[in-house]
Amino acid sequence: MKQFWINLPVKDVKRSKEFFGKLGFQFNPQYGDQPNSASLLLGDKGVVVMLFDEPTFKGFTNTEVADRKQTEVLLSIDAQSKEEVDEMAKKAVEAGGASSHKPSQMQGWMYGCVFSDPDGHRWNVLYMDMSKMPK
Repeated sequence: MKQFWINLPVKDVKRSKEFFGKLGFQFNPQYGDQPNSASLLLGDKGVVVMLFDEPTFKGFTNTEVADRKQTEVLLSIDAQSKEEVDEMAKKAVEAGGASSHKPSQMQGWMYGCVFSDPDGHRWNVLYMDMSKMPK
């Protein structure tokens, strides 16, 4: 395996690009920048998250798109500080996302929150203080 990417169905590619752009996500304009798709690049390694409109996504899977009333996958991204977690949570809600999991301390060494993008996909922003991680 040389590469790994994630594919997500979205109702409106333009709206999704606006949402993730407001959160500071970067896009790959040379690949996947079409009316029915967009390519997010995440992290230092440039992990690709492809956003496909629902008809295109269904064409790949030959199945219906999940209703997103439950959580099937939690997409986690790291933060460099608690303040960065707080800022991302605020930006996500201001940009049209939702969060019922406010930033908080977890297990004594992690600080994070969960938000949903406009299509209901769950994202976890997490700061980990490795000096406090249990040995």
